[in-house]
Amino acid sequence: MKRRTLILGGTGFIGLQLARRLAELAAAGDEILLVDNFSRGRHDVEVEAFLSEYSSIRLKESDLTERNAYEAFEGAFDHVYLLASMLGVQRVETQPEVVMRTNTLIILNTLEWMAKSGSKRLFFSSTSENYAGGYEYNILPIPTAENVPLVISDIKNPRFSYAVTKIWGEAASIAYGSRHGFAVIVGRYHNVYGPRMGFDHVIPQLTQRILNGEAPLQVYGSEQCRAFCHVTDAVEATRLMMEVPDPKTTIVHIGNDQEEIVIADLARRLLTLAGRAPEFVARPAPRGSVPRRVPALDLLRKMTGFEAKISFAQGLAETYQWYREGLASKKH
Repeated sequence: MKRRTLILGGTGFIGLQLARRLAELAAAGDEILLVDNFSRGRHDVEVEAFLSEYSSIRLKESDLTERNAYEAFEGAFDHVYLLASMLGVQRVETQPEVVMRTNTLIILNTLEWMAKSGSKRLFFSSTSENYAGGYEYNILPIPTAENVPLVISDIKNPRFSYAVTKIWGEAASIAYGSRHGFAVIVGRYHNVYGPRMGFDHVIPQLTQRILNGEAPLQVYGSEQCRAFCHVTDAVEATRLMMEVPDPKTTIVHIGNDQEEIVIADLARRLLTLAGRAPEFVARPAPRGSVPRRVPALDLLRKMTGFEAKISFAQGLAETYQWYREGLASKKH
């Protein structure tokens, strides 16, 4: 049977990688539609190369905050991936009201359309930030499972504006799915990294400042610990969850629990890759940033057999090289 797949946010960091993986596995006659507002820019050589390689993939420009944008999606889809979202530390700190308005409208419009279209299965892209506030009260085990409380410790802190929309999105997706009869997979991503991830994350930020010759190198939250997950692995976990027979409503953590690294050691690895050795200065972490984050993946493994395949050493080297080449090209 031919499958119709819709990826909202289809040219983004995770979206494009997911589209490529689905295109590789697609059967003859399968339909894949990517939708994006091109907030990353209209001229994206990787998107253009992908579309030229897979001529059957369709790409449509849409502003998903507008309800009438969904009228162009004809018929029901078997799988819908809601990856479109406004995120990034800088945005949530400086424009929290824009983040909340944009994300809430996208989620609501998508759910209203899901109910009317008869589409069958929704993947809602969520985040580990939803329970980050719980670390302040020592109520979260590490590794952290899906059944922990979702906690906003300081509603006045703009950092939580993104998490607020994702908590609301989880609840809304589950409610709409239950009421209108479509399956919902809520995937909480944990520190996904890789090429094309933008600059609002620790790995590209450190890479950029190292390559720009910052000395001494400022390392924020140097004592904190993270378990990073390469985007290739995150995409595979996402795809596998959508293939689970009769999943009903499931909340699942997506990440890599096999390797942890202290941010100071991350900085040292990047300096080694760059062949540089400036002194670095430890700086306090941003307010609301958690000291340690590791997902429990028992449920993901049970449902899909997933195991991460990209080692952190391999993924970090690949990511560093992508940013090094990109930054070098901008100087010419």
